[in-house]
Amino acid sequence: MAKQTIRDMAWDGKRALVRVDFNVPMEDGTITDDTRIRAALPTIQYLLDHNAAVVLMSHFGRPKNKVVESMRLKPIGDRLAELLGKPVASLPSTVGGEAEQAALALWPGEVLLLENTRFDPREEANDPTMAQELAKLGDVYV
Repeated sequence: MAKQTIRDMAWDGKRALVRVDFNVPMEDGTITDDTRIRAALPTIQYLLDHNAAVVLMSHFGRPKNKVVESMRLKPIGDRLAELLGKPVASLPSTVGGEAEQAALALWPGEVLLLENTRFDPREEANDPTMAQELAKLGDVYV
């Protein structure tokens, strides 16, 4: 079977769960280089242009499996919103009921950025229960 790309899928009305690399350099809450955010734009824009709802997940830094306020993804979401020219919703959590509700409530053309995946100790442990919870947030994983 040939490897599929996002261009091989019908996205109309689907929720795309997209793993992005938003581990960008930051000083005092200010992004100093947004290259990694810009690198994700073609994929995100393609999905939006094809009527998908987009759920983004990323890690940032090494918070040692706990919430570190300076490692929240809010500044990254704000910069992404500027680059996309549209709002990017964010959550204080990555998985669980709140994340499921937010993902299910997304309309096509909307973007949701989950909180830093490394705040959950299961992320670096490669715990399959976290993967199962994340899988509930999208119809297709990118």
